Amino acid sequence: MPLFMDRHDLPGVTPEQVAQAHLVDLAVAPKHNVQFLTYWFDEDVGAAFCLARAERPEDMQAVHAEGHGLVPNVIIPVVEDNVLRFLGRIEDPGGGPATSGFRTILFTDLEGSTALLNEVGQAPFMLLLTEHDLIVRRALLAAHGREVKHTGDGLMASFDEAAHGIACAVAIQAGFDERNAREEGPRLRVRIGLAAGEPIERGDDLFGATVNLASRICAAADGGQILVSAEVQELGVGAGYRFRDVGSRLLKGFAQPTPLYELVRDPGS
Repeated sequence: MPLFMDRHDLPGVTPEQVAQAHLVDLAVAPKHNVQFLTYWFDEDVGAAFCLARAERPEDMQAVHAEGHGLVPNVIIPVVEDNVLRFLGRIEDPGGGPATSGFRTILFTDLEGSTALLNEVGQAPFMLLLTEHDLIVRRALLAAHGREVKHTGDGLMASFDEAAHGIACAVAIQAGFDERNAREEGPRLRVRIGLAAGEPIERGDDLFGATVNLASRICAAADGGQILVSAEVQELGVGAGYRFRDVGSRLLKGFAQPTPLYELVRDPGS
C-alpha cells in the first residue's frame, strides 16, 4: 500500500495526550484498512506527524476523525526508500515513561469474556474486543490518563489525579451504555476498579500494592459497576463525586478486609 505522512498542528497538547491519541488511532485503523507505522511530536512548535500505509489519504483522515477528532492539516504521499534512509528504521515510540509519585490506578475487565468468545467465535470476538479497546482509550485520552498495559480483556491505566481517573471511569461506563443501546447483538459490560498510592515503576510498567489493590477491586466489581478504595473515595468526594459504602471485602492477597465504595453515577452519565 502507498505510504503517507500527515501533520497535525496541536498547540498546547502534551506528549502524553498525543501518545493516547495514537493508541486510539491504532484501534480504529483496521476498520479503514490503515496501518500506522510511527509518529513524531515536536512539543516546541506543537506539531505531530504520523506515518502510515493506506489505500488513500482519505482513509487516514477518516481514522483520525472517528478516533478523536484531531484531524491533520495536511497529508502527503512519501517514498518509502527516502523515509527508511532518513530514519534508519521505523519504530513506534509508544506512550513514554510514567511519572513518579502518587498516582491513581484504574483497571477495566470485560465481564464474561471467555463465555462471549465461546458464543461468537474468535474473529467476531476480536472485533468486539477492538470496539471495547476504542471506547476505553477514547475515555483515557479525554481524561489525561496513560495506558500502562493491555490485560487481554481489559486495560490498566495510571492518572496523576484521582479526579481524572474517576472521570475516566464514568466516561468508560457511559461509552458502553451508549454502545449497548445502539448496537444489536452481544452486550459489552465492563467492571472497573480504582486505587490510589505510590506504585513501583519498572521500565514502562507499574507494580506494587496499589496496583494489586486496584486489580482486586476491579475483580470484585460487577459489570457496569465502578468500585474504588477508601483513598480514591476520599479524594473523589473532595472533587464533588458521590459514593455508596458497599462494606469491606476480603480480597485475594490481602490479609484484612478492604473497605470498598461504589461510585454513584448521575442518570445519563
